[in-house]
Amino acid sequence: MEYRKIGSLAVSLVGLGGNNFGTDFFGKKCDEQQSARIIYAALDAGINFIDTAEEYSVDSFVGSGRSEEIIGRTLGTRRNDVIIATKYSVYDVADQDQRGSARIVHAIEASLKRLGTDRIDLYQQHFPDPNVPIEEMLEALTRLLKEGKVREIGCCNFSGAMIDAALEASDRFGLARFSSAQNQYNLLDDPAEEGTIEACVRTGLKLIPYFPLASGLLTGKYAQGTVVPAGSRFEADTFVNGILRERQVSDQRHAKVAEFESFARERGHTILELALSWLAAQDCVGSIIAGASKPEQIAANVAATGWVLTDDDLRDLAALRR
Repeated sequence: MEYRKIGSLAVSLVGLGGNNFGTDFFGKKCDEQQSARIIYAALDAGINFIDTAEEYSVDSFVGSGRSEEIIGRTLGTRRNDVIIATKYSVYDVADQDQRGSARIVHAIEASLKRLGTDRIDLYQQHFPDPNVPIEEMLEALTRLLKEGKVREIGCCNFSGAMIDAALEASDRFGLARFSSAQNQYNLLDDPAEEGTIEACVRTGLKLIPYFPLASGLLTGKYAQGTVVPAGSRFEADTFVNGILRERQVSDQRHAKVAEFESFARERGHTILELALSWLAAQDCVGSIIAGASKPEQIAANVAATGWVLTDDDLRDLAALRR
């Protein structure tokens, strides 16, 4: 396993996402026993980076913290073997007047309790908050760092301009700086937030890609014209899944996937290996957050980063992605 630095943290190149632990918006479920098997498989494979959030999993659109609870109980005495990343929401669904620094103070204590730990290794703002100045958030996060409750801080779903503004505020007010930015990023999708990749390259923030397999489309399991396979993210017939199926599993995206599959096959590899090795080839990437619903998927994800793409491969892929 390769390890990379996010600030002071040495994290595994392949990380484990915790949004499958419990019930999520997509109707997927991993009970506590299955979640524990997945976590143990990750530890055995050399994964030391587990990413979750206070909103995972959810119950009637209200964050229950179930994922954090499962991770905390499963790790137990192995807590020190793992870099735990979690996220706070910018508002409390049950108390939407609780914003800014007050929200962070409340959220950190709840996450620490659920995770059964005395510190969060990487604490991340899950989404931007246009109603609260970024320096207010950074002031609260800086206090948590000084108190030892947090080791590094990061942002999620920020644009390049937002990253620049946050770092400028850190420098201007003498506050802690973000070490990472977590955004959706894969062969099919650049971040929806404009300029994120460029900002990470320019400023040295480490990018933490989520949905690296485009919700499974880049594993090849969604064959064009077939029904959604059992056990997949889109199996549950929910309103949210219907929207995502229409957007993610489209004919246009299937055509692009076929091109990537051909590219990988011609070089003796699978599309899974291509998807994860391409992300690993990006210097700005810190850890790739790959979810799993079965323990055996862990070994496949770890092995898939072993393809070292050449400069010619990367140029050809850049052309294919256009």
